[in-house]
Amino acid sequence: MSIRRRLTQEESRSAALTAARALLIEAGPQAVTLKAVAARVGRTHANLLHHFGSASGLQKALAKHLADTICTTIAEAVIARHSGVGTAREVVDMCFDAFDREGGGALASWMLLSGNEDALHPIVDAIHDMIDALHDFDAGSMRATTLSVVLLALGDALMGEPLSQSLNLPRHAARDQAERILLDATAREALATPQS
Repeated sequence: MSIRRRLTQEESRSAALTAARALLIEAGPQAVTLKAVAARVGRTHANLLHHFGSASGLQKALAKHLADTICTTIAEAVIARHSGVGTAREVVDMCFDAFDREGGGALASWMLLSGNEDALHPIVDAIHDMIDALHDFDAGSMRATTLSVVLLALGDALMGEPLSQSLNLPRHAARDQAERILLDATAREALATPQS
C-alpha cells in the first residue's frame, strides 16, 4: 500500500496551476477544466473547488500564474537588452511566444468568449507593473510601445498564420514589425536621454 504525502495548500495549488498550464498548451483553453486538472494532479474535483472556488477562479489563477511567469521572463530579457546582452528580437520573441506557444492568447480569447473578462486583469496588471518597474525614463513612451507589441503578439497568436498567408507575407512578418517598433522606441529613447 502506497502512502501519498499530503501536500501543503500552496503545493497543491501550484501543482494544479502547473497541470492547468500543461493542459492549456497541449489541448487549448477548453481543456482546462476543474475535472481535467484534478485528474492530472491526482486530486478530487472538490479539492480544486476548495483552492479556486470555480472554473472561472481556476482560469483567473492560471492567467495570473502565466502573467507572472511570462512577465518575469520578459523583464529579464529587457534588463539583459538594456545591459547590452540581449536583443530586441529576443524580447519580441518572448512576448510572441507567451501568447502563442505558451497559450496566453488562446486563454485570453477563451476567457473573453466565456464572459470571464475580469480574469484578464492579472495579465494586464502584470504587464503594467513590469513596465513601471523596468522603465524609470519616459514610461509613457514605453507604455505605447508595449501596447503595440502586446497587441501584435496577441493578434498574431489568434490569426497570424492565416492572415500572413492571405497577404502573401512571411509567417514572421508581425514579429518583424514588433521588432521595428521596439527598435524605433529604443532609438527615440537614446536621442532623448542626455549624454554624460
